[in-house]
Amino acid sequence: MAAKKPLELSRSVQHFTFNPQTPSTKSGDTTRMNLFQAVNNALDIALTNDPTAVIFGEDVAFGGVFRCTVGLQDKFGKDRVFNTPLCEQGIAGFGIGLAAAGATAVAEIQFADYIFPAFDQLVNEAAKFRYRSGNQFDCGSLTVRAPCGAVGHGAMYHSQSVEAYFAHTPGLKVVIPRGPIQAKGLLLSCIRDKNPCLFFEPKILYRLAVEQVPVKDYMIPLSKAEVVVEGHDVTLIGWGTQVHVLHEVCQMAADQLNVSCELIDLVTVLPWDKQTIINSVKKTGRVLIAHEAPITGGFGAEIAATIQKECFLNLEAPIYRVCGYDTPFPHIFEPFYLPDKWKCFDAIKKLINF
Repeated sequence: MAAKKPLELSRSVQHFTFNPQTPSTKSGDTTRMNLFQAVNNALDIALTNDPTAVIFGEDVAFGGVFRCTVGLQDKFGKDRVFNTPLCEQGIAGFGIGLAAAGATAVAEIQFADYIFPAFDQLVNEAAKFRYRSGNQFDCGSLTVRAPCGAVGHGAMYHSQSVEAYFAHTPGLKVVIPRGPIQAKGLLLSCIRDKNPCLFFEPKILYRLAVEQVPVKDYMIPLSKAEVVVEGHDVTLIGWGTQVHVLHEVCQMAADQLNVSCELIDLVTVLPWDKQTIINSVKKTGRVLIAHEAPITGGFGAEIAATIQKECFLNLEAPIYRVCGYDTPFPHIFEPFYLPDKWKCFDAIKKLINF
């Protein structure tokens, strides 16, 4: 009798299907780009059009670990694209000083998980610089980029979603794209915005997310949420990678439950677009908020509190949150930790049957 083969466990690094955005007919010529290429293109445009713009961070000179700055030092020189020591506090502090002196500073933190040594500089200095000087000085031309979120094998130090830590800080803007078209337009908006911006890039999308991206220089407004799918039964709210998870859930709900979901991409976590959310919830009466970060203190709680205040009489069921667990981000148990489509679909069933 043949021996039984040992049980093989397969673990997918992709817990969703990427849903590409279609460029506007007014966008002009487009070219195929993944997300890191779109980021690179935005940085190229910023350096070309703004002679004061500089890019700096760990390993950015050779292109960075995710290749977002590849070729830029060769094109613009070592004075405008350069490496820094492995010191996140120093990177942020240097960027604040550079921006205060009048330059356009674009800093890279190699992973969002390592932004915490820079927390004091960003929260106590960058965010408050204009306020404490009575608007005599500011560092508004500072943008800090960092890869964030789950990637399939990152474990606790290369998988975290840190947006909620900074959403508690007046003076900062926090932005998270869901694809290449957004990444280019939103990054250029951040770089040109007159407030310090944190631009978190979902690292799992760097190569996976591919779209036809407009070639021209364009910007996408900050603090404006996007209704990705229109519906009338349940409002689904997410940002970054989670938007693609929820997009699949919309289709599952329609096919299996005959439920029409309205999907909203928050886009900007701070300052966030309350009115788009409120308008949707008043129409649907049911809400599901999903994000990868732990549920306790996650930004979904802030959204839920606002909905409860503004839409209380419109709600037909409690607000549901499907999020990461209150644990460190696991390695081999990542598939169980993530707020995947099955957890979100189960929440929709509970919302409908409440």
